[in-house]
Amino acid sequence: MIAWFARNHVSANLLMLSILVAGLLSLWLRIPLEVFPTIDHQQVTVTVALRGATPEDVEQGIAILVEEAVQDLEGIKEITSRSAEGLASIGLEIDPSHDAREVLADIKGRVDAINNFPVDAENPVVSLAVRKREVITVAVAGEYSEKEIRQQAERVRDDLLRTPGITQVELDSVRPFEIAIEIPQQRLQQYGLTLAEVAQIISNSSKDISAGNIKAEGGEILVRSKGQAYSRDQFEEITIINQPDGSRVKLRDLAQVNDGFEESPLRSRFNGKMAAFVDVYRVGNESAINVADSVKAYIDEHKQTMPKGIELTYWRDRSNIVKKRLKTLTNNAIQGGVLVLLLLTLFLRPSVAFWVFIGVPISFMGAFIMMPYFGVTLNIFSLFAFILVLGIVVDDAIVTGENIYTHLRHADNGLHAVIQGTREVAVPVTFGVLTTVVAFLPLAFIEGTRGQLFMQIPIVVIPIFLFSLIESKLVLPAHLKHIRLRSQTKSNRLEQLQQRFADGFEQAIINYYRPMLGRVLNHRWLTLVSFFAILLIMISLIMNGWSRFSFWPRVQSEIARASLTMPAGTPFEVTDRYIHKITDAAFTLKKKYLEQEGIDLILDIQSTTGIGGSRTSGSHTGRVMFEIVAPEDRELAITSPELVKEWRKMIGPVPGAESLTYRAEIGRSSDPIDIQFSGNDFTVLAEIADKVKERLTIYPTVFDIEDSLSNGKEELQIELRPEAYALGLSRSGLLEQVRSGLFGYQIQRIQRGRDDIRVMV
Repeated sequence: MIAWFARNHVSANLLMLSILVAGLLSLWLRIPLEVFPTIDHQQVTVTVALRGATPEDVEQGIAILVEEAVQDLEGIKEITSRSAEGLASIGLEIDPSHDAREVLADIKGRVDAINNFPVDAENPVVSLAVRKREVITVAVAGEYSEKEIRQQAERVRDDLLRTPGITQVELDSVRPFEIAIEIPQQRLQQYGLTLAEVAQIISNSSKDISAGNIKAEGGEILVRSKGQAYSRDQFEEITIINQPDGSRVKLRDLAQVNDGFEESPLRSRFNGKMAAFVDVYRVGNESAINVADSVKAYIDEHKQTMPKGIELTYWRDRSNIVKKRLKTLTNNAIQGGVLVLLLLTLFLRPSVAFWVFIGVPISFMGAFIMMPYFGVTLNIFSLFAFILVLGIVVDDAIVTGENIYTHLRHADNGLHAVIQGTREVAVPVTFGVLTTVVAFLPLAFIEGTRGQLFMQIPIVVIPIFLFSLIESKLVLPAHLKHIRLRSQTKSNRLEQLQQRFADGFEQAIINYYRPMLGRVLNHRWLTLVSFFAILLIMISLIMNGWSRFSFWPRVQSEIARASLTMPAGTPFEVTDRYIHKITDAAFTLKKKYLEQEGIDLILDIQSTTGIGGSRTSGSHTGRVMFEIVAPEDRELAITSPELVKEWRKMIGPVPGAESLTYRAEIGRSSDPIDIQFSGNDFTVLAEIADKVKERLTIYPTVFDIEDSLSNGKEELQIELRPEAYALGLSRSGLLEQVRSGLFGYQIQRIQRGRDDIRVMV
């Protein structure tokens, strides 16, 4: 095969062009550019809401029932559950050997078959965990009311959805719409009504009813009664009572109807102003860079058209990471190409150097051809693989090219020289490439979520090596057979200088390296013992802790965050006051470096009180984040952890806080040290946790110590006296009246525009 391609240079050129064209088409049409690789999470989540229930009630009435229903299913590796106020969340980790969607169907069937959930429990939601990563976030901020800010954010969202190249956009840090119907007790007593009766009347009146269709001579006619209310005015017109005298009592006569937001408190600020955010995602084959550029173009075009006082800007552009990786890859490719061309030109010939370097883009195009078949995209991991392999991909071509050059110097026939030169090194070069492939191959078989990340590297590296081997054995010889050596042509002064340099380097190898190699071979046992001793020293450094181990490198982040958790039940105003204090400290830190150093080190500051959807959410939680200038662009030699440490000192302790944690490093999504206890007695677990936390405080480098147990809200316990039973009262009946008076009824969810609205009585 080597000889056939060497003789038929047209076939070699066609092979080269086919790889280049196929690779470019695959890169252009089939490989999307994203920030972080898409990961299939092998986990199913079951969530069940039970409004107003304590964590203990949620565990006993929901979590345990779900666990018992699914525990014997095949394919479930581990079950974890978290019971919080009003919500049970059960996570089921799927064994990698099973199909997650098949196990999801089995779990859903088991959960749907549970018939002894509490009466007030909402329908279970069974879903396969999906992690969506936004590319860029648009911030809409200003000194306006929450409703006005949201309206502007909705306008921005709708505009972005109409922008070419953007298909998925979501509102963030905004409260859901809610129509709340508040009825005083005296009104209910006046008309002899209960909340349940009013809720049922509203539910029956506010709906669209279809009555089928009528077949007429002119065609079919749909029959439908439209009565669904969507706004406060429409709900106020609902008739509650028809009086005997013909008058009607409407809802506005009984209740106050508020068309606003859910009662769950939430307050978001951006650079100190009330704000709402619009998250923009990349889907399908969309490019993260193109999506971000489209958003920035929209902002530049529309920020002048926003109402006075409304700021429209972007926040946390994740595509910058990809741009930096691409820039690094491009710079390394240019530098590596120049070095390869320069060194090979000095030692061999410029034409040899050129054709050896051509092997780099051909090998990369080969990887682009194979990436779609393995589901690999261009992301920060796959780009790292390209950067990693850039310096070693031309090794086989260099060895082959150098050996061909040696044969060309002593041969009259160029074709015979390239065939013999390639064949001589074909076996060692092939096995050299295959051993490198074998070294990277285990990364493709790591299980779990992290295995899907590491898999990106070998799937890129291995095709590059294999296509490099193909190029160096089949394409390179066909190009080198036409090279004319210096002895065959009249050399100029530059070629004479290059010849002296190459001869001098070769002479240095003969005079210095060859004698040293001879001594090493003559004393092979001493050489072996010396290297074995060095290996033992390296192992001892690792075993004794001199060389520390970290699974994820501590990389500086461009985002610093502080997360505050107060005791459950803490008033929203108290939590917001402390979040405001943390935010003020960030502004003070920003002002300090701007005034003292003249450097805008801290860019934008975002804060949220009452985080929704997190593991611990509610009025007692909050978060503050600020964006820092990228480490490579900073004019000051200050790291992100040092900046956060200074921020921490400015804030100090927060009285009564259950936890206040800080993050300023990439890869720190979880705690560095995590101690877990399991048992059946929460009191004992709490005592052990307190003792462990107290012991950990004696270590000077351990901080941000917290546990997952919460004291919860204050509880009002109701006990019936004996005479209550004599009056015919039951505990369940009395608690039902209390529950209806405290929590009311959810009538339905309706959709107005793009948003769902919950109707509550």
